[in-house]
Amino acid sequence: MSNSSLSSLPSIDRPEITSRLRDALLAASFTADGLLELLGAPAYAALARSETVPALRATRGDTPLEMLVRLFLLQQPVPHARVADVLPLAECLESGWLVSIGGDEVAAAVDVRPYGGPGGEDWFIVSDLGCAVGGAGGIGSRDERVVLGVGGASTTLAGITVRTPVSAALDLGTGSGIQALHAAQHATRVTATDVNPRALHITALTLALSGAPGADLREGSLFEPVREGETYDLIVSNPPFVISPGARLTYRDGGMGGDDLCRSLVQGAGERLREGGFAQFLANWQHVEGEDWQDRIRSWVPRGCDAWIVQREVQDVTQYAELWLRDAGDHRGDPAEYQARYDAWLDEFEARKVKAVGFGWITLRRTGTAVPSVTVEEWPHPVEQPLGETVRAHFDRLDFLRTHDDADLLEGHFRLGAEIVQEQVGLPGAEDPEHVVLRQHRGMRRATKVDTVGAGFAGVCDGTLSAGRILDAIAQLMGEDPVLLRDRTPAQIRLLVEQGFLDPA
Repeated sequence: MSNSSLSSLPSIDRPEITSRLRDALLAASFTADGLLELLGAPAYAALARSETVPALRATRGDTPLEMLVRLFLLQQPVPHARVADVLPLAECLESGWLVSIGGDEVAAAVDVRPYGGPGGEDWFIVSDLGCAVGGAGGIGSRDERVVLGVGGASTTLAGITVRTPVSAALDLGTGSGIQALHAAQHATRVTATDVNPRALHITALTLALSGAPGADLREGSLFEPVREGETYDLIVSNPPFVISPGARLTYRDGGMGGDDLCRSLVQGAGERLREGGFAQFLANWQHVEGEDWQDRIRSWVPRGCDAWIVQREVQDVTQYAELWLRDAGDHRGDPAEYQARYDAWLDEFEARKVKAVGFGWITLRRTGTAVPSVTVEEWPHPVEQPLGETVRAHFDRLDFLRTHDDADLLEGHFRLGAEIVQEQVGLPGAEDPEHVVLRQHRGMRRATKVDTVGAGFAGVCDGTLSAGRILDAIAQLMGEDPVLLRDRTPAQIRLLVEQGFLDPA
């Protein structure tokens, strides 16, 4: 992309102006909390879906906050004099945040959207006009290299990322910079890459306007910008994972055949991770005729890495093609062109014998163990975000189980996980339940069936008694042989620990 394509964006060379703009936005309560209070929950939620009519109706007044919403979020022209009362107008015009319209009005050059950080920070996400919400229909019909703001995928990745203090973090395909912004809060050094130079410029604006430390911004695809020998404690990526015929839209289409981009990303992460480091991605993968999709994803995991892969959704090829054709706004154009593009998608899938496409999360952790643990599961049910701590705890429990055999488990002490309830399921009036279910109300919100021994064991785990002593007591109550009970129960304990129902004390 030529430098002229960046000329329409605000300058990144005047940090003092960006700082003054940030101060003015905060003074007018142009924040996530301020917007919610002004607009109300329904209009605020509608704005997150790129529906602007409720917000227009809620900003008919003349307060500074209403003016800023119309200017930066609704892309409405505003009189010069009114803007000058709230923002440093001359500096904003000079540095390109605002442009003059018709002599007596100004308009925003970019979308600036308030975003609340996990610790209550007031951040601002910059994106191209009309592209604040990722996946808004019609974006691709205007410009293939636009930079989107924060969508559901962005917030999902931010929520599942492990947030421990690290020395170096890498955000591959940074887009508007939301992952780099999060990483800057707990990483000493952040590197952000993108194949689109416009995205790197906008990331710099997002970081500066949010008052965050800058990042090392590098242009290039996937790991190309990473120098030889560079390693990281954290790698995150919300890549252009859409499986499509060609690479028409830079923000979503990877340009490789099938799911090769996601495979290359995952396989390449292992050698760039430091020991104990995490790599976390969103990805699509193909469900191919005659092939187990779980085996396909397992083959992506690099040597020396544990992995936890969660499939959140599956779409057949027609649903998938329609979703992304609508994302690009193709359904609003020439019907013949829409049909031709739809055919091209189905031709591509047919040639590859793809019957469906899965979407989910992939987390790798670099470990020195000779026998890594790879968990691949389907979990389409609701979860509680943020999940970063749940992800970290999952791998900690893997380490515990890997280093404790059955005898060690019986000597160990355990505590019931947070907010776990027991449900008994059976016919009304029956003396005994048909089965007992333990259910989590936090994190992954799993449910698992347990037998009477498992339910009784979990119920008394408070870290006081060893697992073996608890089982001996249960055996005495149930009239069972304690030796046999000790022999057959560790497998159930191991499963309850693995899934987070029990934590080592």
